[in-house]
Amino acid sequence: MKWKFLVMIIAVFAVLSAVFYGVETYAPDYRFNVLMGGNLLMAVLSVASFFIVTKTINERPQAFVRGVYGATFLKLMVCMASILVYALLNKKNIHKPSLFVLFGIYAVYTVVETWMLSKLARGAK
Repeated sequence: MKWKFLVMIIAVFAVLSAVFYGVETYAPDYRFNVLMGGNLLMAVLSVASFFIVTKTINERPQAFVRGVYGATFLKLMVCMASILVYALLNKKNIHKPSLFVLFGIYAVYTVVETWMLSKLARGAK
């Protein structure tokens, strides 16, 4: 299951990267570097949270749920802090649709990660 999870995260990263490359070509107003940075950051955080949660998979069910919630909260806080730093550094030149896409990236990775981890939890019993 570990390899399936990693392959899925790499696939999501590749698909989002291709979409962002297309967006850069057809809608150059979007900040390609910011979107790719957010995509990379969420991929790395998803892999890290996978390893955090898999440590708790064989413990009590409460520990697994706590691990999933903790990993999701960690990703949300890092995402919000990154967006805050971006907004503070680019006060006059903020592209708001790019910010909404960053939260979309968070949502995509969270859905995929939760789906894969729930499959892992069902298979572990």
